[in-house]
Amino acid sequence: MAEPTASTEPSAPEQPPSAERPSRRRNPLFRLLQLFTLAVVAGLLALLIWRVTQSGKGADLVSAVQAEKKPSAPAFLLGVIWPHTETWPAALRPVAAGKVSPRKLQPYPVVLNFWASWCVPCKAEAPILAASAKANKGRVAFLGIDVQDFTSDAHRFLRRFKVNYVSVRDGGSSTSSDYGLTGVPETYFVDRKGRIVAHVVGQLSKRTLEEGVRLATGGSQ
Repeated sequence: MAEPTASTEPSAPEQPPSAERPSRRRNPLFRLLQLFTLAVVAGLLALLIWRVTQSGKGADLVSAVQAEKKPSAPAFLLGVIWPHTETWPAALRPVAAGKVSPRKLQPYPVVLNFWASWCVPCKAEAPILAASAKANKGRVAFLGIDVQDFTSDAHRFLRRFKVNYVSVRDGGSSTSSDYGLTGVPETYFVDRKGRIVAHVVGQLSKRTLEEGVRLATGGSQ
């Protein structure tokens, strides 16, 4: 009787004991990239919050002026690009040699006119502003604030219209935001105490300018 033969079928290989997978080493460059991305996102979020807050403050200011609450004119410190002080009160003329702020213009009434050389209505109102500045020479400080503009273009505009008062340049957007600017031109009338008593959106007429000056000077002409 034949002996049974051994099975030729290969046996399954033994599985090695499961070993723990080594922990992945994190690439330092990848980690740095993560940190940078988080920093950028946090910065953009902070900027967005700041802009929304500033925009809200500007809108609140405009609402307060419309409600005749006479809010204080927001502070700024801007460099002079047109140091023409011929219509300014003599006591204020040294201010034009440096940077201008609303506080430095007290205790005189101020006409703050936001403008730009590319703005068509600004060209139409420029002669009206210059005539009023001349008529109120020594009593009211007219101040132009040039926004979103090239200084060379601003100079050409100011020379062309023979602007007879100081103009400064807002190179950023903080001053415009603080004042709730929606476009140019816009004009604010500030009294001797630094309070905004009137606001005109768009092109000034001779009548609206005279009325604003009257309010800023307390009714004296």
